[in-house]
Amino acid sequence: MTPDPAPATTPTVLTYTRTTDYRHDSIPHAVATLRSLGLPVRHTEEPVAFADALRERPAVVVFLSTSGDVLTDEGRELLAAYVDGGGGFVGVHAAACTEYGWPYYGRLLGARFARHPAYQKGRLLVADREHPATRHLGEEWEFTDEWYDFRSDPREADPAVRVLAYADESSYEGAEMGGRHPLVWCRTQGAGRVFYTALGHADEAYDDPEFRAHLLGGIDWAAGEEVRAP
Repeated sequence: MTPDPAPATTPTVLTYTRTTDYRHDSIPHAVATLRSLGLPVRHTEEPVAFADALRERPAVVVFLSTSGDVLTDEGRELLAAYVDGGGGFVGVHAAACTEYGWPYYGRLLGARFARHPAYQKGRLLVADREHPATRHLGEEWEFTDEWYDFRSDPREADPAVRVLAYADESSYEGAEMGGRHPLVWCRTQGAGRVFYTALGHADEAYDDPEFRAHLLGGIDWAAGEEVRAP
């Protein structure tokens, strides 16, 4: 698969969906949703094409339900340099199931996936209604997803992590993380900005107006500006 053409002079949303482990059926619809939101998407699943696109300094990088080892050694170096140098990074859903063997990536994202219960309806408790990804929401958000548990709380490694929404573990079956369970957060990495949302398992998420606004707000925040196709 080759990346979509995009002039080097045009800021792009470099969207990466490579999987070497579990692959979500929602990926094609998710990519189409980003385009429908007016974002200048450059999509690829090829590690070499992704590395080449990073050299063109996209407006933001989105790991959209990636899984397993998805980068070359060169790609890892380029991604770290891009974010540390001021680039924006967005992780969606299974991005937390990615590059387990690369310590930098774990620090970048803030936490790694551990497990999830059955796909089911539940509730998020919105902690920050000033961030672009959550300011359109009320104090509670009913949603259907997989309700990821993580190996650790992202605030353990970085107390400056800004948690935007928590999972209300009393609202669904099978939660094991306990305590205040972060599900959406953002942080800085070097001079760059990182946003992560654990939501986005199924096609239906990308048809939900609140989730679409959530995703767009996170991408804009990570990019440091609104990035729209001409």
